[in-house]
Amino acid sequence: MNRVLRLVVAASICLSLFPVRGQAQQEDSLWWNRSRSFVVPIGDVTVEGRRPMKEIGVQQTRLEEPVLRNHIASSMAEVLTFGSSIFVKQHGRATLSTVAFRGTSPSHTQVAWNGLKIQSPMLGTTDFSLIPSYLMDGATLLHGSSSVSETGGGLGGAILLKSAPSTESGFGLQYVQGIGSYSTYDEFLRLSYANDRWQVQTRLLHSLSENDFHYTNYKKSELIYDSNHQVVGSYHPTETNRNCDFRDLHLMQEVAHTLPNGDRLGLEAWYLDSRRGVPMLMVDYNDERDFLNEQRERTLRSVVSWQRLATRYKAEARAGYVYSWQAYDFSKDRGNGIFTELIRSRNRMHTLYGQGHGEFYAERWLFTATLSLHHHLVESRDERSLQGEIYDRGRTELSLAASARWSPTERLGLALILREELYDRELSPLIPALSADYLLSKRGRLTLKGSLSRNYRYPTLNDLYFEPGGNPELNPERGLSYDAGLSFHLQRQGRYSLSGSATWFDSYIDDWIIWQATPQGYWTPRNLKKVHAYGVELHGEWLWHFARDWQLQLVGNFAWTPSINESDPSGAYDQSVGKQLIYQPEYSASVGAEIAWRTWRLGYKGNYYSERYTTSSNSNSPLGVVAGYYVCEASLEKLIPLSWADFSAKLNARNLFDREYESVLARPMPGIHFEFFLGIRPKWGKKRE
Repeated sequence: MNRVLRLVVAASICLSLFPVRGQAQQEDSLWWNRSRSFVVPIGDVTVEGRRPMKEIGVQQTRLEEPVLRNHIASSMAEVLTFGSSIFVKQHGRATLSTVAFRGTSPSHTQVAWNGLKIQSPMLGTTDFSLIPSYLMDGATLLHGSSSVSETGGGLGGAILLKSAPSTESGFGLQYVQGIGSYSTYDEFLRLSYANDRWQVQTRLLHSLSENDFHYTNYKKSELIYDSNHQVVGSYHPTETNRNCDFRDLHLMQEVAHTLPNGDRLGLEAWYLDSRRGVPMLMVDYNDERDFLNEQRERTLRSVVSWQRLATRYKAEARAGYVYSWQAYDFSKDRGNGIFTELIRSRNRMHTLYGQGHGEFYAERWLFTATLSLHHHLVESRDERSLQGEIYDRGRTELSLAASARWSPTERLGLALILREELYDRELSPLIPALSADYLLSKRGRLTLKGSLSRNYRYPTLNDLYFEPGGNPELNPERGLSYDAGLSFHLQRQGRYSLSGSATWFDSYIDDWIIWQATPQGYWTPRNLKKVHAYGVELHGEWLWHFARDWQLQLVGNFAWTPSINESDPSGAYDQSVGKQLIYQPEYSASVGAEIAWRTWRLGYKGNYYSERYTTSSNSNSPLGVVAGYYVCEASLEKLIPLSWADFSAKLNARNLFDREYESVLARPMPGIHFEFFLGIRPKWGKKRE
């Protein structure tokens, strides 16, 4: 079976040697616009002097619906890996995946879904492997200073996720079934109904896998003996990924209603139920049958909203609630088949959310104001420890932002944003952000952009209160960032579209929080580091309609991100000063290509990360560095339009060239593996609005 699949993939590669779209400008994908061809016409563009005023000076990456709908088995971690230049740190297939902008840490990335913050108030990070891209309708990556307009604390940037009900009139149904290597099964069901007043949509996604891939374990060596029991050689054994099965269930319900006066009411609810084994390290010699090591999570996120849109102003209000239950269990066999619980961790989190937002438009001016509230209640317990309760705390996060954007001429735009943050009783200094852009040439829309901001990130609840080791005396991290860049967009109706950008960024972060071991045997966080992160980000995209019924799209992203520790030495033996931060690649890149002919589509995408150090001294020892790697995948898709339904069939091959690599030290990643998808969408006489 695998040999046949390899031949199919090899034939596909011969047809496409180019780098899938990392950033799409198309309005919709085939599967949703009911077209009978994958070739999407390139429309005409009217060049205007004024750009959207909310985007003055903003450095952003947009991931549209076609990218997110690549296939149902993709998580946002995979979409960001192949569709941007930011660093995605993965602990293995279907395990913890975090993202970091511009050489910062994952805790410096703010994440929101429909306005609601979804990063953990305990850890300050987000696991993107638990966010299916198929449930999202769009994602916006705000780089550096651009995040201040939406949220505080994003010293590296922010990721804004959105979902909304389908606007397809009448009843709609879509079902996709995926089956792949390692006993992997994915199912997606979408039910929708829409008319002039109501839009209702239900999405269900279920994934499960044994995840028992094989790999060569270069961290172990087996000896070879001759007939006289003398050692004559050694080899690296082939092992199976152990204790790694997973099951994820996602249910999303969305409702929108338009009132007679034009106001819009909305409801979005997202439920997650996950159980995952914690994979064993490559250096672990234990038998997985002697342990129980798993984590579970049940999370409900919900948001209700009201919106009014008038000629001169826009007003909206949101309210939300999040409940999350997380469990981690570790048990060991005593030797008689009876397991003894060593860790029984239980975390319960409640978050109340409220937001009011207003915009007022005047001639050449745009004024906005936003007030946001997040109130967290967290209980963390280890029911097997003597102390039981680790901490039971609450925290209120209040954020007020106001902005003024001015376009004095058709070519020039200026924006000033002021933000104030309140964490419990701690009031942050004023957070300012200033940005500007200038249209150098209407032909090609050549635009010069720049921004400058100061930002603060407060310690997480674990940083402050975890027992043992929490440090209530921590200071907030402080960041100063600026960037400047150029962007352009050329287009000829029906023929091609070419766009790109180049950005230089520079940031300084003081009081960087880092956890360190203590003589007492536990870890504690401290404000130790001063970090200087700088570099270059590049993006380019080309869409070419080169022949009748043929279309080619090429995309590329590149980042050079030195992230240097500029702290004073902590002691005579401190070798970290002037060195790259751990697990921060200096270079990252992604490439993609897609060629479409009528009802056929062939795609290719790849990702590169340079080496990452695991020690602050940047040691080149075998355990001190994770080698750089390039991985890629390819897909072949066919649409089968019938009179009563659209069918689709798609074959996807991941890690196409069977690379052996690690994203995190001693965490194996799978070799080449495949998944096949079949989809159906009945035609019930409806059309896209």
